[in-house]
Amino acid sequence: MGGTAPHPHRNRRGGTAVTDADQAREQIREDAVEAALDKLDLDTKARLLAGQDMWTLPEIPEIGLKSLVMSDGPIGVRGVRWTADDPSIALPSPTALAAAWDPELARRAGRLLAQEARRKGVHVLLAPTVNLHRSPLGGRHFECYSEDPYLTGAVGSGYVNGVQDGGVGTTVKHFVGNDAETERFTVDSVIAPRPLRELYLAPFEAIVEGARPWGIMTAYNRVNGTTMTEHQYLVNEVLRAEWGFDGCNVSDWMAARSTTGDILGGLDVAMPGPQTVYGPALAEAVRAGEVPESAVDAAVRNVLRLAARVGALEGVPAVVEELPAAIDGQALARELAARGFVLVRNENGTLPLDGTSGGTVALSGAAARDARILGGGSATVFPERLVSPLDGLSAALPEGALTFTVGADPSDELTPADKGFELRAICRDASGTVVGEGSLPTGQVQWIGDDLPAGATYANMASIEVTGTFLPRESGEHAFGTRGLGAFALAVDGERRWEGVQEMGNEADPFEAFFGAPSERTRLTLTEGVPVEVSLTYQVPDTSGLPMRAVMFSLLHLGPRRDADELIAEAVEAARAADTAVVVVATTERVESEGYDRTDLVLPGRQDDLVRAVAAVNPNTVVVVNAGSPVELPWREDVAAVLLAWFPGQEGGAALADVLLGDKEPGGRLPTTWPARFADAPVTEVVPTEGRLEYTEGLFIGYRGYEAQSVEPAFPFGHGLGYTDWSYESLEVTPDTARVRLTNTGTRPGREVVQIYLAPTADSVERPASWLAAFAGVEAGPGESVETEIALPARAFEIWDEEARGWQRIGGTYEVRASHSHGDTRLSATLDLA
Repeated sequence: MGGTAPHPHRNRRGGTAVTDADQAREQIREDAVEAALDKLDLDTKARLLAGQDMWTLPEIPEIGLKSLVMSDGPIGVRGVRWTADDPSIALPSPTALAAAWDPELARRAGRLLAQEARRKGVHVLLAPTVNLHRSPLGGRHFECYSEDPYLTGAVGSGYVNGVQDGGVGTTVKHFVGNDAETERFTVDSVIAPRPLRELYLAPFEAIVEGARPWGIMTAYNRVNGTTMTEHQYLVNEVLRAEWGFDGCNVSDWMAARSTTGDILGGLDVAMPGPQTVYGPALAEAVRAGEVPESAVDAAVRNVLRLAARVGALEGVPAVVEELPAAIDGQALARELAARGFVLVRNENGTLPLDGTSGGTVALSGAAARDARILGGGSATVFPERLVSPLDGLSAALPEGALTFTVGADPSDELTPADKGFELRAICRDASGTVVGEGSLPTGQVQWIGDDLPAGATYANMASIEVTGTFLPRESGEHAFGTRGLGAFALAVDGERRWEGVQEMGNEADPFEAFFGAPSERTRLTLTEGVPVEVSLTYQVPDTSGLPMRAVMFSLLHLGPRRDADELIAEAVEAARAADTAVVVVATTERVESEGYDRTDLVLPGRQDDLVRAVAAVNPNTVVVVNAGSPVELPWREDVAAVLLAWFPGQEGGAALADVLLGDKEPGGRLPTTWPARFADAPVTEVVPTEGRLEYTEGLFIGYRGYEAQSVEPAFPFGHGLGYTDWSYESLEVTPDTARVRLTNTGTRPGREVVQIYLAPTADSVERPASWLAAFAGVEAGPGESVETEIALPARAFEIWDEEARGWQRIGGTYEVRASHSHGDTRLSATLDLA
């Protein structure tokens, strides 16, 4: 077979310059790939393109190919086991990472995740997610970066560069148009050429240029009528031929549906296995003349190139042989959280608090005690430790300075058995003989692929019993229940309390079926400190014919429910007696998760009532919002300060104490606009009509849409206050750069994000009134001045011309704005572009 030269690596935006030595090593890898490909027969090649199980590709010893191992991200590396027995570092959510507006910080996060991946034997991280915040209703909004394609591309490039700095591959996802969860397996995202190019494809293009990712993951959905795994135009013509992507194209899990359509459409790997449309089916399609063997060779070449890059092809130099310095995961997780916190309101300098003056703090909100550190779905990992806001403030404040009351609980639904439970999972065969068992840190059984207790197999498991003890933390009526599909039997305190079958409802998405609404099965009164036995037995269904073999179900629990008014009253009395009241409000996994979209932006439960009641008695009320994406804050002007903490990761409580007490500045700026009311959002519809989701808003999502509709948001894109003030002194512009000088006029050191927006003074084509062109972070001490020169990318002045099938530079007069946020322009200059 003839070899193919690697795509030339240009001097890409944000990427590391490629040396002659790098190119020579790349050629060595290409030669090794061709030599290995020459040794493979058709059946072996077809088998290599199909997952051998949930997370891996088959090894081929005769060519020195190790089994490639993939794992979910993006905030931690789970590995091939979905269990708290195999803990992972849990970083803040992608919205928090994007809120730092710092690609180099994202690169450091990526390097840590590469370190975690290597520790777990993972070659490829299934991240980052760079779909856009088209609508705040998007269920995976927290897992994406921003509503703006430029910011998304910049942060995503940093992340990818960091992971690959550590010798681990990435799969940038979900390519493309997977901007909501409803009907995601089948929805046709109907997107006109300009918004497709200028918005939704733009982050992927920027990352291909700026980071040269080793992988892309194609989405479930269709775009303009064609399923993405079969999209020859977007994959073969745009991604590969036009952008020069030379990595491996992996399907989203169970997205591959057509043997001939997928291979001809540019899909390299169909996951998971062993039941896929590739493997024997692909070899047969070649023999039948339906697929040219050259298409199979092209896909195998991409897989082998990935293996060579990550060091899984013996005798071939990996891209990274000298690893970056080791990173303290806990320290970086804490730093990332503080850097991503966005202070959106701070009346009369309420924050930072003086933790040494003897002032008292009344903390309330169930999420202050049981923190929500990450979003639901495939991004879930299990950290070894978790610092809640209550933990963080208790450690930081003097003894006696802090009180805590529940105030309001965001959820009255049952959750997986956790605190107070000591559980094991026992697997039995049809005769009742134990064939395997293991510890179970929570009531969730999530065994996917071959991740089963030693001795247990899908062939010999007839039932699984989750059994152990529960030590109640409080007396009263406790509820127990189940989640998942199949036949169950539940016993508590030695008595059979429920037996029955949970069948599939109207859920179209397996995540919604397995992780959606819990089912309460029984209630009984228990006494604090008196242990009881619990047992949930599950009959294992036959999974032999399914494309993904898994066992997934949960034992659920809910403690005694106290009267909501009584809880709020307790919080009010504590707040009345304190110098400062801190209220933590939050969403729940039933609000923000993979598998389903939101229906509104309202905080669940009585949390709004709690904030109003506390603010009425304490003028120094600080609200911490523990949510991965926008929520309505109807009381925002009635409180002294509002701090957006996102899903802050495992060290979130420690970082919160750092920021509230002034040890760290809240460094974040909004990566997406927060509406005053959901109805104000430019895009409020994510439910398809007859299978089609029409992107009728065109270019006008996020801040572009608010400006077009003359709607004032609660907090604009790019907003964030920090703990100091900045005076913008001068702005000089050319067609290539914007030079900004500014001074820290406050009393504390700080960091400012200088945002450059372009606004055409007159337009011959339809465009937003203004858009983000570039940004840069600067730091200065009190009274210090700093100057930054910010490159203006040529693409910022271009639009996609569908008739010419290319980018067109739009000349004319532009107002170049140096801004603190999209809603706060500090300086402007005129630029005449030829």
